[in-house]
Order: sequence, then structure tokens, then C-alpha cells
Amino acid sequence: MSAPKSAERFDALVIGAGLTGLYQLWALRRLGMKVRVIEAAPGVGGTWYWNCYPGARTDSPSDIYQYWFSDELLQDWNWSQRFVAQEESERYFNHVADRFDLRKDISFNARVKAAIWNERSSTWTLTTEDGQLYEAPFVVMALGPLSAPMLPPFAGHESFEGQLVHSARWPREGIDLKGKRVGVIGTGATGIQIVQTIAAEVGHLTVFQRTANYALPMLNRRYNDADHAEIRARYPQTREIVNKTFVGFADPPDGREYFSLSAEERLATLERLWADGSLRLWVAGFTEIFFDPKVSEAVSDFVRGKIRARIDDPKIAEKLVPTDHGFGTRRVPLENGYYDMFNRDNVDLVDIKATPIECFTPKGIRTSAGEIELDVIILATGFDAGTGALTSIDIRGRDGISLRDSWKKDIRTTLGLQIHGYPNLFTTAAPYAPVAAFCNAPTCLQHQVQWITDCIGYLRQHGRRLIMPTAETEQAWLAHHDELANMTLVAKTRSWYTGANVEGKQQRLLSYIGGVPAYQEACAKVQQCEYQGFELA
Repeated sequence: MSAPKSAERFDALVIGAGLTGLYQLWALRRLGMKVRVIEAAPGVGGTWYWNCYPGARTDSPSDIYQYWFSDELLQDWNWSQRFVAQEESERYFNHVADRFDLRKDISFNARVKAAIWNERSSTWTLTTEDGQLYEAPFVVMALGPLSAPMLPPFAGHESFEGQLVHSARWPREGIDLKGKRVGVIGTGATGIQIVQTIAAEVGHLTVFQRTANYALPMLNRRYNDADHAEIRARYPQTREIVNKTFVGFADPPDGREYFSLSAEERLATLERLWADGSLRLWVAGFTEIFFDPKVSEAVSDFVRGKIRARIDDPKIAEKLVPTDHGFGTRRVPLENGYYDMFNRDNVDLVDIKATPIECFTPKGIRTSAGEIELDVIILATGFDAGTGALTSIDIRGRDGISLRDSWKKDIRTTLGLQIHGYPNLFTTAAPYAPVAAFCNAPTCLQHQVQWITDCIGYLRQHGRRLIMPTAETEQAWLAHHDELANMTLVAKTRSWYTGANVEGKQQRLLSYIGGVPAYQEACAKVQQCEYQGFELA
């Protein structure tokens, strides 16, 4: 009988080596701490390691989808274009890991299955799937908001004789789709990128759509030396402004009230924002689209007209034009030829609300209208956002309380950074912070890393060993969150923003919608008041 494994001991443990985890490792090492990052993948990059499907690309401009903590890093990295592909994002994170010698403190191919709090020793013990044990007083969950793939329980999926793959688990060696009959289930941001990329390559493409989505045209361009110099010269200003805009982009909102403008001014503004080829119409246009049904309908109608103009067949156009929700109340992706793909002879659109998927068969998919034979089925079915990555781990806090069980009843956090009942457990991209939906991810994730680092530094400086929000503090934050959320059209729209894509999940807006400046001010106030409302020991 073998002896039980002993735990490796550290000052802090970080789960995940993506954008957040790498920066958190760098920041905690600067406090003089012994840190270990535990990463399930064989490499760094997080979402940009796993999501290597055809067409994967950022829809935040590259000059704001990066780190700000090192001026030297800003100077020695050149982005090739405005919106970079997955391969370049992954190269960037590998460059960061090498430049700051981060790999030596990362355990790869290690998936955490349990995290247990020990009250007597005031430490967490993490267990990986292969039985490795790690122990530390502080744990930072750097798992990302969209890292737990949804695998819908289609009957008979195991009988399908072709290749079945989820977009977030795309084989690194790729899949040969040339000339094949391919089905794509899902038309959110990922599905849109895949469809527009593979349509010309495959023999036949069948797109299974449940909900039509708004998408904005991407105007991408490659950068030259002059562009790089101009972008670098703007970095000090850009770094400042992303922390002052509502959603952490470098574009402030228009600021004018929609109906205070003449009809001509309104149309000219919408056309200008549309022509920018970015998310500006959504993130820097009229913020009233989130609150005012009349403005929402007016802007939505403008976008619907743009979509219809791209599609030859009016019947197909009506299926692709959203009518059950307003523009911006669900995730708005960028597209590059997506709508035009439905003008191709080798592309079919299946409305699975009208003809639902009944089951998978050995040869393909059967809907209520009949069987569709396929060689490859791609699941672009999204993620259990905000919560899924955390509840996939058996996290147990004080008195053995299970986070998974607790969140089945009521999803709760304080600022999306800590949870009552779980001392010294820090969360990033968790519910009720802006990260998952209403913030450029690098802006808010870097801010969260800074807050966590400052908090741990404060505890060490003041001889404290643990911190946790009180139940009253947590309830106050949730009440504030809900008050703001319930004023919006977003909270009234079924989407992954509200957990509607996961059966049995609590229906509540997952992301804080008060804006980046208000969120950062709330976080700063906690620190300025020396963590009043938190239990310190």
C-alpha cells in the first residue's frame, strides 16, 4: 500500500495560465511570494490556447487587448493588424511567458478537481486529476469567464459515425473539412466566425440556428511601421482611457441623447459608427439602447436593414434578422462575410425553433423535417459563462460548504472578487463583476489582478492571515447589482448573459452593468476603507 502523497507548499496558488493567470503570477512574485500556477493545457494562453477553431479572432482591437504592466513589453511587441487571429494572440502570451520567465512556476497538463479549505491551518489544498496535491493560504481562480464548454445532451450523439467536435476543444492538428458535408450548431460569436471561414472550403454547410443574432461588420487592416509608431505614441493615453470608459474600450460613448438629435443627425451618427468596422456602434454609441425600448428599437431597426441588404433571398433574410431582442442586449460579435455566406449554393440554414433537432443519427442529424446527412458536426454551443469553470471544481469552504451546491440555489459574490464562506479565495471573471459581458476583458481582468495583489500585500504587511467578505457586505453588493441590472433591457433578454443557456441555472444578469469607472470606484473604496465589511484575521 503506497503512502499518501504530501502536498507541495506555496504562498499562493493560481489556477489558469491565460491572460489573468500570467499577470497574477508576475504580480505576486513581485511581492516576494512563492507562487505556483496550475494549468490544464500543455501551454499558456487560456482561451487562446483552447479556441483554435477556424476563424478564431479577437473583436477587441489589438492595441487594447494586451497587458499594460510593462512599458518594455509594450515597446517590443508589434501587433500585425487591427483584429488579430488566434495564432497571434497565442504567440503573444507565449512571448510574455518567456520574456518574464514565467514557465518555471507553471505546472502544465494539470487539471484541478478539488479545492478544500482547512480552517485549522488557514490554507487551501488543491488536488489535481492525477492526484498531485498543492497547499497555500491564498488561491486565485484565473479560469476565464468562457472556459466551460456547453455540450447539449442531444439524443444519439454517441451513435454519430462522423467527427463530432466542440469549438472550444478543436484539435490542435486541425480537421480536414475540404469537400465534406459539415454541420455547425450555434450562431453566436464562435459559430459566426466558423461559418464565414469554412463555407468556401466545405462541400456543403448546414447551419443550425436557434436564435438569430446581430453582428457588426469587421473592418480589419494590417499595420505597417508607421502604424506601429503611431500606436505606441498613443499608449499612455490609451492606457488611461480604457479605465475611464463604460466598457473598458478606448472609445468613449457618443454622450448625446438619441432623440435630442434630428432624424438626419441620428442616421448620420449610426452610419458613421457602422462604417468604423468595429464594435463602436455597441460599446461607444447610444447607451440608451440598454435602457430605453424606443431607442433600442430604432437602433435595432437600423441594423436589421443592414443585415437584410446583404442577403439575396428574402426568406433567408427573415430567418437571419433578429426580432426577439434588441441590438446590444445579447453579445454582439464582429463578422467578416458571415451574412454573405448564405447567398452561396452550398450553404443551408436550418431554423431549429421551427424544425427542432430530434436526435443525432449514425449518418447525421434528424430534425422534425427529416434527416440531414453529415460528415462533421461542429458544436458552437457556447459556455456555462461565469460559473461553469468554478463549479467544475469541487470547492469547499468553511464547514465544508460546497460552492457547487450553494450556487445551485443562489449565485453570490462580492464584487466578483470574493465569496462569503470561502476565506482567501479570490475569483476573477466571476459573476457580478463587469468582465464576462460588459468590459473589454484585458481592462477588467488586469484591474482585478491589481486589486487582488494589493489585498494580499495589505494582509502580509499588516500581519493578517485571512480575508473574506461578510454576509452583509455580499448582500449589499448583490442588491446594488440587481438594482442596476433590473433597470436594463439586458436583464429582460434571454441569453448567456442571464444564464438562460444553461438548464436549471439561476436567471440573473451575470455581469455588473454599472460601468468600468463605477466598478473600479467600488473596488477602490473597499481598499481605502481598509477592507471594512470584510472579515480579517
